[in-house]
Amino acid sequence: MTGDVANRDAWRNLIVEAPIEPDLPIIDPHHHIWPVSPVPGSEAWGTEALFAYKVGCGHNIIATMYVESGVEHRADGPPHLAGVGETDFAESVARQAQSRGGRIAEAVAGIVAGVEMLRGSAVAEVLDAHIEASPRLRGVRSLTAWDADMPYDMGTRAGMLIEPAFRQAVGELASRGLVLDVWLMHPQMPDLIALAREFEDTTFVLDHVGAPMGIGRFASDPDAVFAEWELLISRLAQCPNVAVKLGGLNMPLTGLCADEDASAPWSSQKMADVQGRYVRRTIELFGPHRCMFESNFPVDRALTSGTVLWNAFKRMAADLSADEQHSLFFETANRIYRLGQDAS
Repeated sequence: MTGDVANRDAWRNLIVEAPIEPDLPIIDPHHHIWPVSPVPGSEAWGTEALFAYKVGCGHNIIATMYVESGVEHRADGPPHLAGVGETDFAESVARQAQSRGGRIAEAVAGIVAGVEMLRGSAVAEVLDAHIEASPRLRGVRSLTAWDADMPYDMGTRAGMLIEPAFRQAVGELASRGLVLDVWLMHPQMPDLIALAREFEDTTFVLDHVGAPMGIGRFASDPDAVFAEWELLISRLAQCPNVAVKLGGLNMPLTGLCADEDASAPWSSQKMADVQGRYVRRTIELFGPHRCMFESNFPVDRALTSGTVLWNAFKRMAADLSADEQHSLFFETANRIYRLGQDAS
């Protein structure tokens, strides 16, 4: 794939598929919005791009959820409240979607805000400011994904989830009805297990199937990685207050996606064949009532289109009952994030 951002649509469009089961109701519980490119070489994906995806990918995406994107922070006011500007932005997109109506309506039906959880119990003021900024706030996320073999520095470190200050901040969530989304790499799952056991009244959502690592020291033996991931996520599944987002596997960190320099993207069948064992095993362990498919756009969009991605998910779930599919594509997200959406 060319490194020229302008040519990526042409590369994605080398694989064109008709949508599978286009009427199946979907809530996409995990996307970002990047009005400008966040890093050199990546694509911007702004409000109009979100609306075009919701309306034009060929799948019945009834509602979407915005997840912290590190954008539109406030330039004025107390520094610890700067991130509330992102919730202001997400709320403005939600209102714009509602005002335009039709199939655009219910874009950003819920918001997972970016919050620095290492503020400890002092995070209470920050949480309340986010709640005031939007009635659509449903959860928070603090960057914690880390591994010694990650190729870039996100300002994270080992053990963040179980540091005293982080745990103090988690203690402020349940009383406010807020979910904690957690993006970690699969070797970090023991920390989330400890956290979920300590805070049984808090709902945790594990992003990206626990992000199995497929690079660095993990690159040479994919079966060993699966076995290690499977052992950890089976232990996590024993925590009834944890749900999982099924997606994010088109990030190169996983080693489970098309190469960025490949001559063409993967088809939905190829994607389902390679990624399916992670997704299906997660569903077996957690049950459909604790799993939800996610796009992770525009991150995963670097390597696939919305039509192909949701086709792949539908292929992975093809052997399940209609009720189970309804949970995976709609009801789990609707219930856990209290979105109040109607699938009819």
